[in-house]
Amino acid sequence: MITIADIEAARKRIAPHIRQTPNMRVGQTRERFAPAQYVTLKLECLQAAGSFKARGAMNRVLGIEGKPPKAGLVTASGGNHGLAVARTAYVAGLPAMVFLPRTVSPEKVEKLKGWKANIEIVGHVFDHANAAAMDYSGKTGATYVHPFADPLVVAGQGTLGLDILDETPEVDTILVAIGGGGLIAGLATAVKAKNKNVRVIGIQATGAPSMKASVEAGQVVTLPEITTRVATLAARRTDERVFDLVRQNVDGIVLVADEEMEEASRWLWFELGVAADLSGAASVAALRSERVAFRSGERVCALVCGAGSEGTVA
Repeated sequence: MITIADIEAARKRIAPHIRQTPNMRVGQTRERFAPAQYVTLKLECLQAAGSFKARGAMNRVLGIEGKPPKAGLVTASGGNHGLAVARTAYVAGLPAMVFLPRTVSPEKVEKLKGWKANIEIVGHVFDHANAAAMDYSGKTGATYVHPFADPLVVAGQGTLGLDILDETPEVDTILVAIGGGGLIAGLATAVKAKNKNVRVIGIQATGAPSMKASVEAGQVVTLPEITTRVATLAARRTDERVFDLVRQNVDGIVLVADEEMEEASRWLWFELGVAADLSGAASVAALRSERVAFRSGERVCALVCGAGSEGTVA
């Protein structure tokens, strides 16, 4: 699907259009992360439009050969990818159409309106919204931007892995939330190409363990249902090519409950003043619940991938 060359090309392409987000050492908190002596948070919640998704969306548009169609961009999203596509379209002077499941948070809907996107709520899960987006693309000619199954999008997300290694070259383990899997597929590809000794651990919601179930089955599986209320993590099925990258480069996947992500989101706000949505707090939830085993003194980077507001539970 992609190689390190694709990710390095994406990095150069999108550099003028995204933010260099901070990597912050966790310290001076009421509670210390006992399993790891040294923890940093990569605050991608401060990225343009509020998440890492800005990287992939921008790379997708800049990678279009010729001029983008006048019909603009269309996508389906649980919220964060839609925001990134809306922001990218706004910067490029294109219209954007975003289809959303009913589980999307009202806050993200308001943000989408702020980026001048057209929106439509379709169905209860991502699959329903995605079918509507693909139908819209076929009828209008708008460029469809898949949230995780597009090589340009995955390569754009992979630039985050290069940034983390540049900022914390001594890192031992990186914790990454998984929805459809595009982020961890790209990030892990970049990280393993540069340093095979760095562990990459994925975090999924217990109510949407599509990637974990696929890895355990040895093939892509479709979940019979989704029970998580975290729309940004609610993918019933991943992409075959994304799955192959994850199987090659990801060292393990653990599960966290919605309630644990909610608690982690509140902890981030209380302790650090960091406003993360539930998917953004998933890596911290895994740390706080001790889902991952660490050596004494291990250096861990937890990716805070999406923005919320004041300990939001949206």
